[in-house]
Amino acid sequence: MSRAGRDGITDDPHDGYERPGRRSRPRTKDRPSYDRAEVATVVTVDRGRYRCLAAEDRPLVTATKARTLGRTGVIVGDRVRLVGDTSGDQGTLARIVGVEERRTVLRRTADDDDPFERPIVANADQLVIVAALADPPPRVGMIDRILVAAYDAGLEPLLVLTKADLADPDGLMATYRPLGLPVVAVEPGSDLGELRDALRGHHSVLVGHSGVGKSTLVNALIPGVDRQVGHVNEVTGRGRHTSTSAIALRLPDGDGWVIDTPGVRSFGLSHVTPDSIVAAFPDLSEIVEDCPRGCRHDTASPECALDTAVAEGRLSAERLESFRRMEKAFG
Repeated sequence: MSRAGRDGITDDPHDGYERPGRRSRPRTKDRPSYDRAEVATVVTVDRGRYRCLAAEDRPLVTATKARTLGRTGVIVGDRVRLVGDTSGDQGTLARIVGVEERRTVLRRTADDDDPFERPIVANADQLVIVAALADPPPRVGMIDRILVAAYDAGLEPLLVLTKADLADPDGLMATYRPLGLPVVAVEPGSDLGELRDALRGHHSVLVGHSGVGKSTLVNALIPGVDRQVGHVNEVTGRGRHTSTSAIALRLPDGDGWVIDTPGVRSFGLSHVTPDSIVAAFPDLSEIVEDCPRGCRHDTASPECALDTAVAEGRLSAERLESFRRMEKAFG
């Protein structure tokens, strides 16, 4: 029998079968085969109900999770196997009997001391970090943390700066330029052509602090979706949560998806290691092969090969400074 992997998903769909209770009819040894089960994508989760898309020209299917899956988690973006009534007609209900292997998983923890990982979205390939230039002011530490989570999950990061009508984006853009991070600045009513190009062909998950304008951005990208928009408290400078769960939405041109997630006020990274971040930068990962065993690649690490590379002109000091600032987010 296979063992559960990091995501709590086993490679044997029958691992979750429970031992029959007392006085129950003996369970047959012939387990059902779900080879012909319909495959669909989970687009939103709400109080134990999963809304799944099996095909573009069909209505969403409402499903529950089969007991045979046990504690297997099902999240937005998962590719699942459905049985039962998959017509999507009102009042019908299907069952999720299996979860396909995930290509990527974006995770976070409640804080840096919390050992419990919370998977947020599965099978995305791009993480869009949404940050406001003002109201609320940008939090570089939060941006760095989400950026770290993107690299750890194997997602391509994109930084979107909102409310460019209230502050100049050049300073923040310069902060992340040494990392090679693509940055797009937008303001209310502005042309979103550059952002649409960056989203095209991707499954992009939007993450950001509460009140930065994620829902406003989604409403502009997908007219008619009508995501609820919140406001920033003038006293605390904090945004109010307007989304309670993640939802996947198809872009109007049909070439790409955006996954809107609830605003966050913290982003724990207890599941991340320095080596997993270095691995996201091919030029740095090649250099750190010469580091002594146990090197954390920070300013306190003696004989770190990254410092040697800067001294020899093989690495720019700005790039190393940006990397180490990001590394402090979870160090």
